[in-house]
Amino acid sequence: MKPVLPEPIAAYFAADKQDAEAVARCFAENAIVKDEGETHAGLAAIKTWRAETAAKYNYTSEPIAIEEAGGATIVTSRLTGNFPNSPVDLRFCFRLDDSKISSLEIVL
Repeated sequence: MKPVLPEPIAAYFAADKQDAEAVARCFAENAIVKDEGETHAGLAAIKTWRAETAAKYNYTSEPIAIEEAGGATIVTSRLTGNFPNSPVDLRFCFRLDDSKISSLEIVL
């Protein structure tokens, strides 16, 4: 059974199947993404992060669980693709600001 995601988070996972521009539209203007030991601040940096990730990896991401903890919405998603140790379950730790994502940290 697929988890029911808050709209901004559902929009993120849908946009991730599209392109960097679609992903960037899910974030607040001053949002931050932390992924693979790097921090990407602001929409331009987030767009670049997503474009570089898409250039490096072909993958699919399927949310499998959701929980709330410490003011964050944590979505566990199974990623399958052309990267080491595929498939892997990653935790996407979202913080929301109204209808946009204010921060996202992706961890193993």
